[in-house]
Amino acid sequence: MNNQLIFVRIATINDIRYVDEIIKETEASAISRGTGIARRTPESVAQKMRDGKAVIALTSSGQWVGFSYFESWEQGSFVSNSGLIVAPQYRNSGVARSIKDRVFRISRRMYPNARIFSITSGTAVMKMNSQLGFMPVAFSEITKDEQFWEGCKSCPNYDILQRKNKCNCLCTAMLFDPLVCADHSILPGHEFFQRYLAQQVNII
Repeated sequence: MNNQLIFVRIATINDIRYVDEIIKETEASAISRGTGIARRTPESVAQKMRDGKAVIALTSSGQWVGFSYFESWEQGSFVSNSGLIVAPQYRNSGVARSIKDRVFRISRRMYPNARIFSITSGTAVMKMNSQLGFMPVAFSEITKDEQFWEGCKSCPNYDILQRKNKCNCLCTAMLFDPLVCADHSILPGHEFFQRYLAQQVNII
C-alpha cells in the first residue's frame, strides 16, 4: 500500500467488474463485526453504477479500494447514503471518509433540498455522519417509501424491525436536514486533505 495513489470518483459501467468483490467484502465485514446488513444483489449494485449513483475508490493500478452509493426516495424528498465499504488493507487510512464526503457532496448537489439519511450500526460511520451535520433520529423521521424498507428484508435483524413496527432496530438512523444544518454542507475539506498529504496513501 506504500505510496499508492487512490482515486475516488463516480462509478461507471466500466466498474461493474468490481461488483462481486464489493458484495463479498461487504458481507465479510458484517460477519466479522457481528452486525446485520441488508444484502445487495450484483444487479442492484451494478445498476447504481449505470445510474451514476455510486462512488468508487481505486488505486492507479486498478485495484478496488472502496465503494458507496446513494438513492433518492419520495420524488427526491429524501436521499439515502448507503453501502460504505473499504477493502481491509486500506482501512484507517482516510479512504472511507473521502468516499463518504464524495457521496454526500454529490447528494447535496443533485438534491439540494432533500433530507439525507443514513442507517448504520457502525460507530465510525456514525462519527463521519455527525461531522457532516447528521443527527440521530427516530425511524419515523426518514423515508416511508416501502421500496426502501423492502431492502431491509434480507438483513438478519429484519424480524426485530417488524416486531417494532419499523419504529427502531439495531441500526441507528441519522438525518441531515438542509434547513437545519446549513453550516454543515461539506466535510471540512482543506484540513481534511492536508492530513492526507502527510500519509503514505494519497487520495484524489
